[in-house]
Amino acid sequence: MKVIIESLIKGAKKAKGLTVLIDVFRAFTTVAYVMDNHAERIIPVGELEKAFNLKRENPSYILMGERKGLKVEGFDYGNSPYEIKNIDFTGKTVIMTTSAGTQGIINAKNADEIILGNFVNIQSTIAYIKKVNPAVVTLVALGGSESKIRDEDELCAEYIKQKLEGKNLAFNKVKSYLKEYKSALKFFNIKKPEFPKGDFDCAMDIDKFKFVLKVVEKDNELFIVKEDLIL
Repeated sequence: MKVIIESLIKGAKKAKGLTVLIDVFRAFTTVAYVMDNHAERIIPVGELEKAFNLKRENPSYILMGERKGLKVEGFDYGNSPYEIKNIDFTGKTVIMTTSAGTQGIINAKNADEIILGNFVNIQSTIAYIKKVNPAVVTLVALGGSESKIRDEDELCAEYIKQKLEGKNLAFNKVKSYLKEYKSALKFFNIKKPEFPKGDFDCAMDIDKFKFVLKVVEKDNELFIVKEDLIL
């Protein structure tokens, strides 16, 4: 198994084999909480216009996402796992668009298969990769908007890579580092209530969920679904 780490949207465009797209703060952590709260599926889209059009065509769908980290006007929810962690999404379809996460999904056109990476279901992600045992695994640390590399995604990719290689990257050290890292500081800034501290806590709740987040295609549309891991 060859394990490759790429970064940003340009990395998603180059990704091949079994591809793990990683967005820790906050998109794919939010996805995990939504799916654990029994949503049927999430439709990842790149453009706001498409999101609003899907909502008009399907009034029961839920709009979720952000631009520049903030909830989009007219959306039901932003991109905060803490905000939605206790919301019942049973049977619901969620439309999601974010500045990095969903853009990565849309751009990973050369991947054989796409799963979503974060810390909250990381052991299931690693176990799934081992189960599939592909010739090539591409780990894409999507980073922030405007093509900014973010260490939370890079370290998540490195954590997965080391585990696949039988090594160990101590999570406690990763968490301590990230708590002081620039992209996490907003979660501890009382002047930025739109970024609650709970988002950091949710994202760092390692191995909370025992499922894999998969991107599947049906009728030329992409969907995120939850697949319980059966070893």
